[in-house]
Amino acid sequence: MLGQHRSTQRKVPRGADDEQALTEDIVALARQYGRYGYRRITALLRDAGWHVNRKRVERIWRREGLKVPQKQPKRARLTGYD
Repeated sequence: MLGQHRSTQRKVPRGADDEQALTEDIVALARQYGRYGYRRITALLRDAGWHVNRKRVERIWRREGLKVPQKQPKRARLTGYD
């Protein structure tokens, strides 16, 4: 129509207004509860009053590089009966 390619006419994605506050809350909860994953953090956010989707929390979780640390194995007892 105007000689412009279709791919130049894209809507610029804009983040939600509360994205920064939500990110800060997610990181704070992840620090406080180190063994919780993004699903449990989502439940805590909902209890705190956030209306948030699990997928949105997962996207922020991955963007921030958060991970649940691997569980350490229990140490075997050293018995002197051998």
